[in-house]
Amino acid sequence: MLRRTTTISDIDSPAGLAELLDHHDYLPDEGLTTAAYLALKMGRPLFLEGEAGVGKTELAKTLAAILGAPLIRLQCHEGLDAAQAMYDWDFPRQLLHLKAAEAAGSADVAALEGEIYDRRFLIARPLLRALETQPSVLLVDEIDRADDEFEAFLLEVLSDFTISVPEIGTISAPTPPVVVLTSNRTREVHDALKRRCLYHWLEHPGFDREVAIVRRRLPGCAERLAADVARAAGRMRAAGLLKPPGVAETLDWAEALLTLGAAELDPALAAATLGALLKHREDQETVRAGGLLHADGGRD
Repeated sequence: MLRRTTTISDIDSPAGLAELLDHHDYLPDEGLTTAAYLALKMGRPLFLEGEAGVGKTELAKTLAAILGAPLIRLQCHEGLDAAQAMYDWDFPRQLLHLKAAEAAGSADVAALEGEIYDRRFLIARPLLRALETQPSVLLVDEIDRADDEFEAFLLEVLSDFTISVPEIGTISAPTPPVVVLTSNRTREVHDALKRRCLYHWLEHPGFDREVAIVRRRLPGCAERLAADVARAAGRMRAAGLLKPPGVAETLDWAEALLTLGAAELDPALAAATLGALLKHREDQETVRAGGLLHADGGRD
């Protein structure tokens, strides 16, 4: 029987990692398994690019489950700065400490200044928490949404896994966290950051693997329904939609159909549940007009 958690040193091959991922209901292809294995063994961040919903974030969650480590997630967005990502000072607590010291009659200004910049008043944001937590998995999600300036901060942290706090000094990770960065490629990430990482592009799964994923995640889903859903999703990805469905959307759609008692892809029921799969009105109109909701892709 597989152990519920393991350590990186216990994983002896890509095949061994694939077995562990499979045990946690994550079904990667060989390329992704190899990239993840090398990242773990070489202590390098893993940079994953691909369309939304192909399993980038889910891989980080699964690695955390395998290693029995907390998943520390930094969700990137426009305007994200170092204070939000690394650390900040707890000003209200510092002020309360000063008032308490004054009420107690403390007059040693130098000592007070040293006390308010003590580690206990430092709020650890995701990057600092990841360095101080042993072990941990750091997920830097959607790095392409952050500004260029933030990439420079991140590159410095990932280069030596240290953070410099002027008032305290340098905080280093005894053991670097496992790091997974994801990007939906809404913009190009700088080469300097990519060079620090091992890189892998995640494709949408092939038909057989998507059917296997649906049946693994939704045990009550019949093989016929899983195959119909995977086949229809594949046609939609080839239809030039604004936002092609990812595996996450395929699972949502299959679950919606299953909830309504479907055993196969009925066009009327598929149309009624299309909002679980496609989130743009134009895409829904394209799919309906193209007759892509039939199990065989034919028209009415």
